Amino acid sequence: MQGSFGENATVYRAVGAAGGRVRAVPPLLLALRRFPNPRLTGIGAGLFAALTMFVLACLDRLLFDSSEIVYGLLFLPVSALTALWVRPADLVTAPISVPIAFAVGVFPISGGSDGFGGQTMALVTALAVHAGWLYGGTLIAGLIASVRKVRHMRARRRYLLAQGRTGAEKGRPAPRAPKKAAGAGAPAGRAERPRASR
Repeated sequence: MQGSFGENATVYRAVGAAGGRVRAVPPLLLALRRFPNPRLTGIGAGLFAALTMFVLACLDRLLFDSSEIVYGLLFLPVSALTALWVRPADLVTAPISVPIAFAVGVFPISGGSDGFGGQTMALVTALAVHAGWLYGGTLIAGLIASVRKVRHMRARRRYLLAQGRTGAEKGRPAPRAPKKAAGAGAPAGRAERPRASR
C-alpha cells in the first residue's frame, strides 16, 4: 500500500535469543548507542562542564559578540551530557557541578569594567539576568540524574533477587531415591523351592 506511514522508514530488527522474538529498534536509538559513553567521576564531570562552558563562552565572545542566548542554548546540552556521563556512584554531583560550570563560563562574556570590583559586579549581574538558562540546565541535569538513579536501583534490585533465587536453588537438597522393597531385587533362580513329601 503506497503512502503508508512506514513506507520510507528504515526499520531495524533485532532477533532475541529466547523464542526468536523480533523487536523493532528505532534508528534514533541506534544512533544514540554510537555516541561515546564515558563514566566520569564527580570531579571529572565538574571539570568537563566547567572547561567546556569556558571554551564555548570564549567562542561565543569571538564569533557572536558575547551573545547570552547562544551561551544559554549551548549550556543546555552540556548540562545533559554532564548528567549522562557521570558514573552512577556520583550522580548527585551532576546538579551541583552544572551551576558552577555556568558561572565559570559566563565570566568571559559578562563584559565588566576594569578592576576586580567591576568584574565581580558584572558576573553577579549576568548570573541574575540569565538565571532562566541556569535553572533550565540545572533542572535538565537533575531530571536525567534522577532517572538514571531510579533505573540503577531497579537493576540492582533485580540482580539481588536473581542472586537470591540462584542461591536458594543451590542450597536446596536433592530428592532422595525411593527405597527398594525387601526381596524385590533378589534373583528368581535363588528363590527357595518347596520340599517334596516322602
